[in-house]
Amino acid sequence: MSTTGATADPLASLGSLPGVADSVESVRKAVDRVYGHRIMRRRSNEITSEAALRGARGSAALSGADWALEEVRRRTDFSTDDEARVMGAALRLTAEAGQLLSIWRQSPLRVLARLHLVASAGHGDEVGRPRRDGEPVHEPLVELPLPSAAEVNGRLEGLSELIIAGSSAPALVTAAVVHGELLALRPFVSHNGLVARTAERIVLVGSGLDPKSVCPAEVGHAELGGEAYLRALEGYVSGTPEGVAAWIAHCGRAVGLGARESTAVCEALQRGAA
Repeated sequence: MSTTGATADPLASLGSLPGVADSVESVRKAVDRVYGHRIMRRRSNEITSEAALRGARGSAALSGADWALEEVRRRTDFSTDDEARVMGAALRLTAEAGQLLSIWRQSPLRVLARLHLVASAGHGDEVGRPRRDGEPVHEPLVELPLPSAAEVNGRLEGLSELIIAGSSAPALVTAAVVHGELLALRPFVSHNGLVARTAERIVLVGSGLDPKSVCPAEVGHAELGGEAYLRALEGYVSGTPEGVAAWIAHCGRAVGLGARESTAVCEALQRGAA
């Protein structure tokens, strides 16, 4: 889907797609339930930390490292094999996201470059910049046709302009578009899924929808499963109103499930069981 168009605020126009308003309202109610929990008034930092861990685990699962939560807690070395490196990248990105909130609205491309650098933990020429034509892309799960390097650069610039200009679109819509564009484009040679899901988190937190980052959409994406994720992404890539609306709704369900996860954590803390 191209994010450029004739309207002054193309992101806002997506809010009028069928079913999107319902998704936005459902997400708002789910988020409000977490923030209204009595535990949040006293122990919100614990909820944020737990949400970060669970979010990283969920994002890594979609990139091929589907570990049990207790295994993530137990491990200290994330360099032993490919799955461990994926998990380590997801954890680093989650930690880094909070440091980039103030930069996102001024320079989203700089943030994306930084996210890829953090995920890659490398210093090669291909790290932290959009891929060039002919460079292979390693992206588990997503096997859609790759746009050309020229299209990648053009659409990234268009997305950046929209973010910098600001939009009246609901946070869910903006987050879903950012996530969908990055997955569709796969602008880097690796770690695109991890980066895309982290960017979605940055939008949700920076918009004020989830300022304490306690509603990890990554948890929901993992729970909904890779097949549903890909099917919804294909709808987004199609560019049809129905397909884009279905992708936004999918992202909304993921945020709702992330909120439900943190509500359960709140309940466990209240019972003294966690």
